[in-house]
Amino acid sequence: MNVKVFLELVEIKTKIASIFPFFIGVAFSLTYFKEWNAVNTLLFFAGMLIFDMTTTAINNLMDYKKAKSETYKREKNVIGREGLSEKKVGQLILGMLFLTLVIGLILSYQTGWLLLIMGGLVCFIGIFYTFGPIPLSRMPLGEIFSGITMGLGIFAITVYINTPLQRVFYLTIDFQAGLFALTGNLWGTLAMILASLPLVFTIADLMLANNLRDLEDDIKNHRYTLVYYIGREWGIMLFQALMYASYAALLLGLLLGIFQWPILFVFATLPKIYQHLKEHRASLPHPRSFGYGIKNLILFNSAYLVSLLLTLLIGK
Repeated sequence: MNVKVFLELVEIKTKIASIFPFFIGVAFSLTYFKEWNAVNTLLFFAGMLIFDMTTTAINNLMDYKKAKSETYKREKNVIGREGLSEKKVGQLILGMLFLTLVIGLILSYQTGWLLLIMGGLVCFIGIFYTFGPIPLSRMPLGEIFSGITMGLGIFAITVYINTPLQRVFYLTIDFQAGLFALTGNLWGTLAMILASLPLVFTIADLMLANNLRDLEDDIKNHRYTLVYYIGREWGIMLFQALMYASYAALLLGLLLGIFQWPILFVFATLPKIYQHLKEHRASLPHPRSFGYGIKNLILFNSAYLVSLLLTLLIGK
């Protein structure tokens, strides 16, 4: 397997969905909590990226094994198209999982037990999103789990590892006494959750765009996603509502004092997002329709990140 095929197997171009929660999480830690940790940040970025690639490789392997359509299996799936060995792909997946585990244990040792629990939960959902007899991606739960796991999970872990002094949320365990205590700052935690909502919504929208495009192919391959149950028209309306809800979350955060005025920079993207939503509806079910989900995610979250960086600049 050469590098080009490997990068296609792990769909490196899609990693943007996990990179945004990470970088925005770092920026939010700096602007709201005024704290960050460079070593923890670099370690977590490496582990997060490796695990994201792992789950994508699992997804492609499971789709290949479970495919009912020979055309999809031999011409569209990278494993069949490139003649990759299932055994070697499986070994690659196990290797990347092991590396992720090592990084996770190092970070947990440095930051506390709660990271082990949060990271384990995110990894569990990530693996069983595509693995197992009834993976989550083949059920009407894909948008929920992808949005929460990546949009909130990665964001919350990024904040956690960057605020070890403040302990926004922290788990203490006394093995000798058999006691544990989960403590933290209530308002800080709620602020973090609200700040993560645009990420949750835009990542869920990316999955929804994929399912809106692939509805017919998914049915042929016995993948019954949310769009199968609510229909494409309701799916389109949900796609648009989640995008507008992202703006509403930022506006609420500004009113509550979680964000400062530079967050209004994000609203400059609204006309272009509105145009994308109209073009997305008109383009379905053409394959290019998925591109609007990617464009919206990149445009909105790039502006979100820039607005937080501007906040850092004016705060100095």
